Order: sequence, then C-alpha cells, then structure tokens
Amino acid sequence: MTWLETSTENCTVQRTLDLVGEKWSLLVLRDAMNGVRRFDDFRRHVGLSESVLADRLRKLVATGILDTVPYNEPGSRTRHEYRLTRKGWELWPAMIALKQWGDRHAADPEGPPLEVTHADCGAPVETVVVCSAGHGALVPPEARTRPGPSAKPLDLSAR
Repeated sequence: MTWLETSTENCTVQRTLDLVGEKWSLLVLRDAMNGVRRFDDFRRHVGLSESVLADRLRKLVATGILDTVPYNEPGSRTRHEYRLTRKGWELWPAMIALKQWGDRHAADPEGPPLEVTHADCGAPVETVVVCSAGHGALVPPEARTRPGPSAKPLDLSAR
C-alpha cells in the first residue's frame, strides 16, 4: 500500500494538529515553555482575548497537555496557574524545530528574538532527526515511510 492508497482518517499528524495546531494554542504553549503560568500573563503577552485564551487553555487542560495548579495571592480568591505536563513537555522538540525553521526563514535581519542555548556550555539548541538504532542525524533521502500497524486502505467510494 502506498501513501496515496492509505486513508488519512486516523493520521497522527492530523490528530496532533487537532489538539495543538491552531496558532493561539501553539503560542500559549510557547509561552508556557518559557515560564508563563498565569492567565493574565498569557493574555497580556500573547495578545488575545480572554474568551479565546480561556477556550485554548481549557482545551489544552482537557487533553492533558497543561495542568492547573491552585495559587492564592493575599487578599484574593484562589486562582489557577497552568503548567505543562510531561505530555506537554514532549512537544518541546517540535516547538524547537518550528523556532529553528523560523530563525532561518522568518527572522528579522538582525536575527531571532529568542535564543535557546544549552545550560552547560551556552551553545545553541537545535533539533535533528536521528535513527533510533544510533546511526545519527538523518536527511530526508535517508528515511523511508511505510504503512504502520493501524494503516487502513483509502476508501475511494467515500469521496
């Protein structure tokens, strides 16, 4: 079965985009990965309306990407901070890959507005695609795709 003969109804890329592929969700995740925790800070920094932010945060919490942690400012009611879960942090390499691409192809002439560096040596952090058998970094021609265990044939009669 080739890619064009494979149904995309259960595509994991599509399912991931359904969860986090919307612009505001990715920007909320970007900020969460950079230490933003509170609703008002997200709203102010990302620059979106309260209703859109509340919707995106609710969705990210419901999918287990963010978790809520109660806090209380003196004299105020209990509120919640939003923290990345392990599942949320697993999106970090994808965010670094988006940043890396943007730094190369969409940055200002002076360079990127944010640098991510290794805490020990200060070198820039970057993403690479590696072989799990230890064969190091790969380029696209060195990789192959094939149908996975849940691949289904494309139903041409449904189109």
